[in-house]
Amino acid sequence: MHALWAATLITCAATPVAARDPVLSFPVSCTLGQDCFIQSYVDADPSNGAADFTCGVLSYDGHQGTDIALTSDMAAQAGVDVTPVAPGVVRRLRDGVADQFFSATFDHSDGQDCGNGVLIDHGGGWESQYCHMRKDSIAVEVGQRVGLQTPLGQIGMSGRTEFPHLHLTLRKDEQVVDPFNADPLTYCGDTDATSLWADEIPYRASGFVNAGFSDRIPDFDTVKWGKAAHASIDSTSGAFVFWAQIFGALAGDEMQLIIHGPNGVFIEHEEVLETTQARTMRAAGRRLHAENTLPGTYHGTATLLRDGVEIDRIATTTTLTTP
Repeated sequence: MHALWAATLITCAATPVAARDPVLSFPVSCTLGQDCFIQSYVDADPSNGAADFTCGVLSYDGHQGTDIALTSDMAAQAGVDVTPVAPGVVRRLRDGVADQFFSATFDHSDGQDCGNGVLIDHGGGWESQYCHMRKDSIAVEVGQRVGLQTPLGQIGMSGRTEFPHLHLTLRKDEQVVDPFNADPLTYCGDTDATSLWADEIPYRASGFVNAGFSDRIPDFDTVKWGKAAHASIDSTSGAFVFWAQIFGALAGDEMQLIIHGPNGVFIEHEEVLETTQARTMRAAGRRLHAENTLPGTYHGTATLLRDGVEIDRIATTTTLTTP
């Protein structure tokens, strides 16, 4: 749950722009499956458990929105715009909450779980809320009418968040609505679920966030921040490691990591994941010595399999150099 609005926020009495149900546009300037992905959906389980609208694991208990995540803190710092899901009027906003880029601790003030954000009234009882936006990036004003191309601000790491993402909550008459399954009478896994998105957004249960080469096994925070990948590695560094980060990993999934070099396969590693985790990483490598420091281009490929079926694959390259 996200407590967005402090008492100091200003409201506006502008007339709603429409009274019809909205048809939603994707609100982030990124390409799903390439530089962003959906980390979490609205919790469709009314019990103490959690499930997304497909009955999958991409949610957590009580989650009231859709989390559109970037691949790293570095990606967010480059600037990724947020736009409205539908035309409307800005009713409330907050800016000035500090981002927590490159931090292993995630502190936020009481009542500021959402961090910097915007609330838009779409008419007919519909409203959308945008959270965790970048400090000083809010580009609209209370009372302003906005269209689909109006920049609201940028994705940041303000408020209660462990990774850069946009938390989007949609409401009708103050009740949370899942844009992937808008009918409150349906249940997770219902094949007749009603989507409000203008364009189909494929469900991606799991996949890779990023991958790279390092001269040691990197710590997970450095991977999440986007600072672990090396474009080249010196043969005197001591080790040569290929790593990959996953979201939506399930216990029993199989992870394969392969490095090909100038002489063929440099290393091949397979591992069965023991726990279900929202984010995790795996790495494989070798210590470097005189017999395996052939300079040149090295290719790393990571594959995620579930019940023997390939779920996702990611590849990257680096150069091994010698003094």
